[in-house]
Amino acid sequence: MKYVLVTGGVVSGLGKGVTASSIGLILKACGLRVTSIKIDPYLNTDAGTMSPFEHGEVYVLDDGGESVIDKERRGDYLGQTVQVVPHITDAIQEWIERAAAIPVDGKDGPADVCVIELGGTIGDIESMPFIEALGQFSYRVGAGNFCLIHVSLVPVLSVVGEQKTKPTQHSVRGLRSLGLTPNILACRSTMELDETVKEKLSRFCHVQRENIITLYDVSNIWRVPLLLRDQKAHEAILKVLNLNGETRKPSLGEWTSRADLCDMLTETVRIAMVGKYTGLSDSYLSVLKALLHASVACRRKLCIDWVPACDLEDATLEENPDSYKKAWKLLKGADAILVPGGFGDRGVEGKILAAKYARENRVPYFGICLGMQIAVIEFARSVLGLKNANSTEFDPNTKNPCVIFMPEGSKTHMGGTMRLGSRRTYFQGTSSKSARLYGNGSFVDERHRHRYEVNPDMVQQLEDGGLSFTGKDESGCRMEIIELPNHPYFVGVQFHPEFKSRPGKPSPLFLGLVGAACGQLDALLKKGSARRCRMSNGSSPIKAHFYENATALANGALDGIYCNGNGLHV
Repeated sequence: MKYVLVTGGVVSGLGKGVTASSIGLILKACGLRVTSIKIDPYLNTDAGTMSPFEHGEVYVLDDGGESVIDKERRGDYLGQTVQVVPHITDAIQEWIERAAAIPVDGKDGPADVCVIELGGTIGDIESMPFIEALGQFSYRVGAGNFCLIHVSLVPVLSVVGEQKTKPTQHSVRGLRSLGLTPNILACRSTMELDETVKEKLSRFCHVQRENIITLYDVSNIWRVPLLLRDQKAHEAILKVLNLNGETRKPSLGEWTSRADLCDMLTETVRIAMVGKYTGLSDSYLSVLKALLHASVACRRKLCIDWVPACDLEDATLEENPDSYKKAWKLLKGADAILVPGGFGDRGVEGKILAAKYARENRVPYFGICLGMQIAVIEFARSVLGLKNANSTEFDPNTKNPCVIFMPEGSKTHMGGTMRLGSRRTYFQGTSSKSARLYGNGSFVDERHRHRYEVNPDMVQQLEDGGLSFTGKDESGCRMEIIELPNHPYFVGVQFHPEFKSRPGKPSPLFLGLVGAACGQLDALLKKGSARRCRMSNGSSPIKAHFYENATALANGALDGIYCNGNGLHV
């Protein structure tokens, strides 16, 4: 197994994730089997209690994990004093090797290369155990099996217009003092590095000049792998890993076409995102990307209208009429409405109003996790006449609990009590929109992150009122998908399909939402399934277009997703 470690210096948010995924893509295009690991230096046992305001989006994977403390409690260390070195560092190394060996491409055996992204910035105290572990790991796996790529900032001072290398010099010096020496420098800058700047960096950072790569601002991030290819980054990586004779030239023809065509999208599709964390767009990053994947598959430029859920509520009308009017104007002007997941009661009534508006006005609606639960609450209130219907999360004493705490959960401990990871959903027939969008299979595996569920005791009453539960778990008692059969597109899911959406392979339910918003849903359904029609992941007859600008535009565009700028931190 070969390992590529991507670290970051100077400041956070430089694009380590984009760099790591681009490296994975280009190595895969060279014919290698690639897997990846993301390390975040936090002490949380799992993602269950993390706030998007603290961390951005909480991304959920298929599996779980085990901590050093668990091993100590079991007595695995035979009474030894548990220390950072060697116990924690050894555990980190063992975990990396174990995770890297898991096949992710459906083939037998481990991948050829594992790309590891270390979160945080070099010098952070939280990262120290991981840096020490990775330093030991690089020595253990040996030269020729480990390549370190350091992503750093080369700022350009507007006063003099000069590219400054000192921040990167200090970052590399700090990295080397911790026992790691970069093989390749990936320098983020607004423009391509001058040759004199590369020579200076090479001299002071002890990195070969040809191994210094410029990651300058581009029109869309799908051009980043092309930047790496054009600067022969793959050759530098393959040389360090002794893989030069085992690969081919990177085949990026379709990727290049996608990058070239992405800026040509002109006809827009407007999606109202009604959420609690609209002040931080990273809170819904995977949702945004999934919408983008779907919109380019439908040949539309995505326009997001951020609607703070609280601003839709009557209380805002009294306290801030302008915000109230603006929120409702955005909601009513959208082609579709999406209510993503969340926790807590703030903004819940606004989300319920958004679901009510979508249902009554036949506007395409997609609710994810909490977005599905509030749609059930709204239906119970408005259609069944249960005026006080609610979730026990928001009203523990409600007389009509449409949504309840899962019986296997703990009501005293929040950590480690979520239903996390991949779970199987079984379709209840093949006629529903969701089943057809997923390709008319009998089941689908999607990732979950929730503590509450639709009350099984109320399912029959809800179904009698016209709400269809088209997906359930293996027991048949846990509701996974809801639909309104006579609505153009009204779908809610307990899981998070955004986490498995990919460029060229959009999530079926996101594709259904965007398709319904721009009049293409019937065509998708008539073709039998969105999977066969649009999701060939590299061989689609319809070229996927991607639009993602590197900088914010004057009209409030962020990352190529055109938005109203409401509440965004750019």
